[in-house]
Amino acid sequence: MDYQAIIKDWKQKKFRPLYWLEGDEDFFIDQVVDYAEHHLLAEEEKGFNLTVLYGKDAEWSSVINACRRYPMFADYQVVVLKEAQSMRDLLKLEAYIEQPLSSTIFVVAYKQGKIDGRSKMAKLIKEKGVVLASKKLYDNQVPAWIEAYVSTLGRAISQKASILLSDHIGNDLSRIANELDKLLVNLPADKKIDENDIEKYVGISKEYNVFELQNAVGSKDMAKVMRIIQYFAANPKAGPIQMTIPALYNYFAKVNMVFGVKGGEKEIAGTIGVHPFFVKDYLKAANQYGPRGAEKAILLLHEYNLRSIGINDSGVEDGELMKELMFRILHD
Repeated sequence: MDYQAIIKDWKQKKFRPLYWLEGDEDFFIDQVVDYAEHHLLAEEEKGFNLTVLYGKDAEWSSVINACRRYPMFADYQVVVLKEAQSMRDLLKLEAYIEQPLSSTIFVVAYKQGKIDGRSKMAKLIKEKGVVLASKKLYDNQVPAWIEAYVSTLGRAISQKASILLSDHIGNDLSRIANELDKLLVNLPADKKIDENDIEKYVGISKEYNVFELQNAVGSKDMAKVMRIIQYFAANPKAGPIQMTIPALYNYFAKVNMVFGVKGGEKEIAGTIGVHPFFVKDYLKAANQYGPRGAEKAILLLHEYNLRSIGINDSGVEDGELMKELMFRILHD
């Protein structure tokens, strides 16, 4: 079950005695935990019926005792166990999970991993409760997630704006959500988020960013490439070389993959792992460079990545190193 389905059930007063939240994507787990803490009980019920424990500090016996209490002046009590992955003797919770109280909503947050699926406890969890397997999104899934997340807030965002935000931040959903929440505070309720808003409120230039650099390199637009590199040199935080070179390396690795794909744009998008919106850019770059040119770019990027950390380099400034690299990719 995904996090939205759990919260939807809760809003409809459909409860199970156990919710086990595990996996690598903290954002989805945090959304469920936050709702459990702040919305499952009325304010006047929380004093007696909400218990929040932390795995690093809590004893297994204390957790079980909390879960076995009966609610006071309410239909349910809520017990939240955070950081369960740090709890000693976690498996001793089996005794409660085997016979949970229907009047207790027990929410367990087990981050950055999962319990051994072969264990007795894992089988009990599936039998008695609900499991949220929280997985990191692939980069090409993030723009669509951004659009869906903004929609849940009753707002809208342009495709280009969601791609710009995704390209700059990556798949850190908590950070993306935080940036969007701050941005929406500054916009009228009926305003659709566009790339100008991202530039103004998030601080990402819509013209001078790694995404635009990739497009310029892919189309061999030397003048635009140099404008962006000069902007990065003057504004190091906008495009640090340690971020830019790996991004270009991944870009050309995907360009190189295009040559081995049989099928149309849909097959290419699925194979190289990019949003369909980008496929035409990758096809254009593939035509510009060919297999040998793409391979040469990958080798150059590897060489200059080493130079950027001081290997086989005589201390050239990052800006000059990037100019040299771009010239060699576009002209060698």
